[in-house]
Amino acid sequence: MQISYQKIYSRNLNRDIEFKSYGHAGKPMIVFPSSGGRFYEFEDFKMIDAIAHLIDRGLVRVFTPDSVDSESWYNYGLPSEERAKRHNQYDLFIVEELVPLIKEQTGWYGGFIAHGSSMGAFHALNIYLRHPDVFDATIALSGIYDARFFVGEDFGYNVYINSPVDYLKNIDDSYYLDRYRNGDIIVCVGQGAFEAESIRDTRLIGDIFREKNIPAWVDFWGYEVAHDWPWWRVQIVYFLERLLEYRGMV
Repeated sequence: MQISYQKIYSRNLNRDIEFKSYGHAGKPMIVFPSSGGRFYEFEDFKMIDAIAHLIDRGLVRVFTPDSVDSESWYNYGLPSEERAKRHNQYDLFIVEELVPLIKEQTGWYGGFIAHGSSMGAFHALNIYLRHPDVFDATIALSGIYDARFFVGEDFGYNVYINSPVDYLKNIDDSYYLDRYRNGDIIVCVGQGAFEAESIRDTRLIGDIFREKNIPAWVDFWGYEVAHDWPWWRVQIVYFLERLLEYRGMV
């Protein structure tokens, strides 16, 4: 497998961001780390090993940038709006800096997949919904989709636009809705240990998808399925294989 490490300076974040890439060809998938995770987490927890058969066949190429969660949502010394603004700078880094770099390096100019587990699932679904011109698929596992989880009821505009269960209810622009309806949305949660908050948010976002007539695969796995990497390894294989099959890439 072709693996590379890169570090780029982000003008939006005013600092370097590290990331790794895995593979030589295929649809790009940007993977966001879980809470406190780093760019090498996806590899360390054997997620790359789990989908190596898809990477080696040139069906998907994986990119794993660092997050800035410790500077944004988990920076409890800042007011909630300032934390959300720092996240917005990260959002701009992804779509204005990382995505163009990936396009330049790979020659891929179609849609990207956004993926993550736990906190990474929040990033994956949120960035897909905010930028359906960039991402045409998302696989979000065991996520939180209500920004109150991070900031409580201290809810300003910049928090609102990063709280999918809030802003999605109010979107009526056909530009966005048409892209959602033609994209591939996969949201999954187990019903075992440490999944209670993710179950709640998955139900909420699933209800909104139905109300908006947005086709989405919202899947609740069994009561033995915990909020942990061994299950996420099983889930990413299951869903990524089916996504690529549906797209006619396998």
